[in-house]
Amino acid sequence: MRATTIHAPFDMRVTDVPEPIVQLPTDAVVRVLRACICGSDLWAYRGEAARQPGQRIGHEFLGVVEETGSAVGTLRRGDLVVAPFMWSDGTCEYCAEGLTTSCVHGGFWGSVGYDGGQGEAVRVPFADGTLVKLPGEAASDDHLLTGLLTLSDVLGTGHHAALGAGARPGATVAVVGDGAVGLCAVLAAKRLGAERIIALGRHEARTDIARRFGATDVVAARGEEAVAAVRELTRGQGAHAVVEAVGTEQSMSTAVNITRDGGAIGFVGVPHGSGTGLDLSVMFDRNIALRGGVAPVRTYIPELLPDVLNGTIDPSPVFDMTVDIEGVPDGYRAMDERTALKVLVTND
Repeated sequence: MRATTIHAPFDMRVTDVPEPIVQLPTDAVVRVLRACICGSDLWAYRGEAARQPGQRIGHEFLGVVEETGSAVGTLRRGDLVVAPFMWSDGTCEYCAEGLTTSCVHGGFWGSVGYDGGQGEAVRVPFADGTLVKLPGEAASDDHLLTGLLTLSDVLGTGHHAALGAGARPGATVAVVGDGAVGLCAVLAAKRLGAERIIALGRHEARTDIARRFGATDVVAARGEEAVAAVRELTRGQGAHAVVEAVGTEQSMSTAVNITRDGGAIGFVGVPHGSGTGLDLSVMFDRNIALRGGVAPVRTYIPELLPDVLNGTIDPSPVFDMTVDIEGVPDGYRAMDERTALKVLVTND
């Protein structure tokens, strides 16, 4: 089959690799219909996250079950399924608590020795605990299928950030970051009933999506200028709930400085850089809470799925470029150059 492999910084290739097979009784093989490129994939692409030459990549996909191991009880051949960005057994203590990303048997797609989502098929460990079955008729609805793909990562991650920040009815929410996750955090905050949502972003095409998703205000500034603008919009107080969806020192510093006393920051931007942007004395003095981390999206899928299916929320606009599997390297270049927000990969 064809699959995306990474060989060196900026060297993505689509190559022939062995077809996946069931290796353990708990496995399933999924034929991929839709996958995508994540902003976090760019850290490997740029050489800022180590990868072995020829390693697979991609952690967001949905598709059709092609084969199941003898111990798989909830799925059968032909089922349409979505995969969260990490697999989990669904039975360990962490999974029982909803923290599937800390599963004692869990792992990340594209790890050494495992398939990545940006390929034609994937061997899925612990299929019963990992995969979520979707209505079969969704396979013939291209728009819906695209929206459902966001359940694999960005929608659940935006939801995790909004929850960590304490988005709720009547609250003012500010979102630092206009990437796909930040935009989904706007959508999640709206879904959770936030009264006012301030999106921080400088790219008009992206902030237009933020407004479509529920943002009431846009701040097209960075650093101290952004802090001043948010404070002006909030009577000098800042936002009750702040999402940090970038991961740089500056973005975290901005998040702290626009948070209202007694408020909280939900952080989901993968941290990178030399510093954190956190001043614990400031957070202590102002009673600012910090929550977040790797989003346990497997736990959130059952909650978010009905709203995507019935159209209450439509996250599909985060995809603004589509390629087939052979075009994945072009998709990486487009996202790296910021000419694409998020690239959809089709395997029809």
